[in-house]
Amino acid sequence: MKRLLRISLDTLISSLMSILIWFVLSLVIDKNLINIFTLTFPLQYVSSILVSIFGTGANISREKGNKNDTISGIFFGTIFAIVITIVFLFNMDYYLKFMNYSVDKLFVTYSVIQILLHTILRFVLTKLYYEGKNILSNKYSIVFYLLNFVCILTTSIFMTNYIYIVASTLLILVIYTIYILIKNIEKSKLKFNIFNWIKYDAVTLSDNIILCLAYLFGLSGTVSYGEEYILALTFIALITDTQWDISDSIGTVAKIDISQDNFNYKTHIKNAKILALMLIISVLCMFVILYKFYNLNLLVALIFLFFHIIDFVICPYYKINTYYLQLDYSTKKTTFTNLSARFLRLLLSFLKTPYCTVIAQVSSSIYQAICMKLLFQKNYSIDSNGQVIKNRQNK
Repeated sequence: MKRLLRISLDTLISSLMSILIWFVLSLVIDKNLINIFTLTFPLQYVSSILVSIFGTGANISREKGNKNDTISGIFFGTIFAIVITIVFLFNMDYYLKFMNYSVDKLFVTYSVIQILLHTILRFVLTKLYYEGKNILSNKYSIVFYLLNFVCILTTSIFMTNYIYIVASTLLILVIYTIYILIKNIEKSKLKFNIFNWIKYDAVTLSDNIILCLAYLFGLSGTVSYGEEYILALTFIALITDTQWDISDSIGTVAKIDISQDNFNYKTHIKNAKILALMLIISVLCMFVILYKFYNLNLLVALIFLFFHIIDFVICPYYKINTYYLQLDYSTKKTTFTNLSARFLRLLLSFLKTPYCTVIAQVSSSIYQAICMKLLFQKNYSIDSNGQVIKNRQNK
């Protein structure tokens, strides 16, 4: 549980500080800047796609005996991330038009480059997780986001030129990111084993691809229903995004233990349920505390929140079953089952309702939880000590 909380701390820091940064900018500069958080939300899944391949996949590949894959993953992942960011920035107008948003492009640029730097940081943090250096990863996360928060806050207060605010903050973050890379990259022979990297984290990769598309179309549709839905969606995203990011640590810890043959099913389920309960309580507390600062339609906000709570309740089960099946049973079958759930989510995101994103989210999770439980029970059983035993007919 301690390791799960340490890895969760990195995610908590990154998500919470990102929210605080946009909250502060909306108070100090322009209240509409808070909407950039929702606008660039789908891009976080692009970041997760890259981390899945070049971070998690590369590190699992190293555990399987390809010792140069971690450094290769960081190197090639950084190149891909930079290229994707440049392409996006040159085509930003098309994105804004598609999402039905009209916002300050300078701060959209700040958000996109911040996501780029965070992606590179996550490559390094993933390497440290697999090396058991969780305290060092916590240190890097804390310093990175404290620098980001302090710089953007200080410059926003004392500078009136927005270009200087953004440029000075990003410059400091770029310098620190380069420092982290230098400290954690050893001399290594580079190999582009991308097919192995994709294979070892194919479920998470397919998740993020479909989720990126679902949020692109879903958010675009919700925005078209008017301001009260935009505000409620943004508010619920603000109070749940951190918790959803933290829930990913359930999968991170499970994949580390599975790949290192140190997995106990009962222990992982118990810890995941405790973490999920903590996340639900924190969401409810944030709703009660922050609700009065927003002019929300309470019923609309509660409907969005209700669907998120349901998903938090069932996420420990489908996450752990999915990752075990992926790494120990069949990558192809597990990925196919997971993809079918995500395609269901994508299709439901086109529903003609402002709640399409959350309806699609919960429906997909319920479907995945049922399918993965049936597949797991067909192939495995759990002994009294929590060890996973392969059923005889499937040996």
